[in-house]
Amino acid sequence: MSGRFTAADGTVLAHDDLGPADGPLPPVVLVHGHPFNRTMWQRQAAVLVAAGRRVIVPDLRGYGESGVVPGRTLLADFAGDIAALLDHLGVARAVVGGVSMGGQIAMEFHRSYPGRVAALVLSDTSPAAETEDGKAFRNRLADRLLAEGMDGYADEVIGKMLAPYNVTALPDVAAQVLGMMRGTDPEGAAAALRGRAERPDYRGSLAGARVPVLVVVGADDFYTPVADARGLHELIPGAELVVIEGAGHLPGLERPEAFDEALVRFLARGPGHGRKVAP
Repeated sequence: MSGRFTAADGTVLAHDDLGPADGPLPPVVLVHGHPFNRTMWQRQAAVLVAAGRRVIVPDLRGYGESGVVPGRTLLADFAGDIAALLDHLGVARAVVGGVSMGGQIAMEFHRSYPGRVAALVLSDTSPAAETEDGKAFRNRLADRLLAEGMDGYADEVIGKMLAPYNVTALPDVAAQVLGMMRGTDPEGAAAALRGRAERPDYRGSLAGARVPVLVVVGADDFYTPVADARGLHELIPGAELVVIEGAGHLPGLERPEAFDEALVRFLARGPGHGRKVAP
């Protein structure tokens, strides 16, 4: 079921709330990356609902059907929106997962609301604070998107969001990703870029994580290479690592069968299994 929730500052946030509302297992929250929207999780949501899970999939502020907020949106703002949405839905604890920026929002949620996290799923994401060069790049890109719009940027990065061979091999997926990027409001995207440039270092809070954590990465991810994912995996006590072959930065779209298998298997083990799995 699709819904609308109004945040404390008046921003309207769109979301899907799917599956059984009163099941015994904690719901799963799936957080999209930049510059996408909640439709990127449609397949995973359907698979999890079929497995009996409640799934909550928000459009972040500035993206999809949610309200656009100009200026700067910190990762803490996004995490606060998710906490408020869970309050609105009567959810105390949830499995929180995200890809890329969505993974960093999941890390921020864990840092800010550790008691509300039943498990974490971190796909193709980095825990480190932004570098000075990275801050300058993100702020320049924000300026560019406001001046030029999203189309040129989308065309430039499609071969990095997806593994280059998948741009041609999976034309429907490439069209979906391009459509999400081109359809994002430049003001919302720019605000997120400026906020993401100010992100803190999450390695300390992750090193102290006491919940199950799944780290997933595409074998050919341009933005977060496998070596980075292995570093994240080794940082977190008891974490699991799955490398998805034949995928780049968005393995949930590029190789959904393998991604879904890893996700369902991880969730089926439940809290406290504490095993490390790597290829």
